[in-house]
Amino acid sequence: MFPPGAGPAPDPAGAHHDRTIRSFQPRRSRVTPSQRDALARLWPRWGLDVDGLAPLDLSALFGGLPVVLEIGFGMGEATAEMAAADPDTGILAVDVHTPGQGHLLRLADERGLTNVRVANGDALILLRTMLPPRALAGVRVFFPDPWPKKRHHKRRIIQPEFVELAASRMAPGAVLHCATDWVPYAESMLEVLTASPSFANAAPQGPDRARGFAPRPAVRPLTRFERQGLAKGHEVRDLLFRRLDDAGEGRADERARERAEGRAEG
Repeated sequence: MFPPGAGPAPDPAGAHHDRTIRSFQPRRSRVTPSQRDALARLWPRWGLDVDGLAPLDLSALFGGLPVVLEIGFGMGEATAEMAAADPDTGILAVDVHTPGQGHLLRLADERGLTNVRVANGDALILLRTMLPPRALAGVRVFFPDPWPKKRHHKRRIIQPEFVELAASRMAPGAVLHCATDWVPYAESMLEVLTASPSFANAAPQGPDRARGFAPRPAVRPLTRFERQGLAKGHEVRDLLFRRLDDAGEGRADERARERAEGRAEG
């Protein structure tokens, strides 16, 4: 679609990376003229392919800002809104949906956002081979594919292996923020995250806290997709888990605090 380096590559990791089970399903959608124009103009400046060949210099890429990784951003409206609300944080937004990549770049350009970079490719390859340890100030996974059929559960991104990989790239105190409108997946997420020795539940006090979930934080905009789901009666669950200093360090104290908070709420 684009000459090399002038736009997102169809398969940036190519044959030089082993293919694991994919947690995403590439969507084939038409790229509009405005999206194509944004990709042609802005990709060389704000876009990058996840080729897995060399580590990223996040400090150079974002001018020294702390960086949050957003995995899957759809058409980018929520990403642009979060970037505008917090210009002192860089957002590295990764997806494989070309129209969404073009739309997010257009929004960033129109709103004068300089703290967004768009990555094209597999988030697992990005985490595994292109990001250094403790480099991220946070990770966001909003409304990932729930893969509802049991035989497809292995494709869900929130699995123990992913959680520990993400933890290795997150600074102590960084928050892994997940959201889904598929309640069985939310329960699975909660089980996986609670079992991780690298994280502690950071949900604030409230009616959802006893169940392990958090109310929607103000930093996460209410998206059009989410409004449509709520109108259909879907229940949205947010999960906030804070990265511990080291795997297991402070876990007993966190567990004790959680039990005490549970008793207080009861």
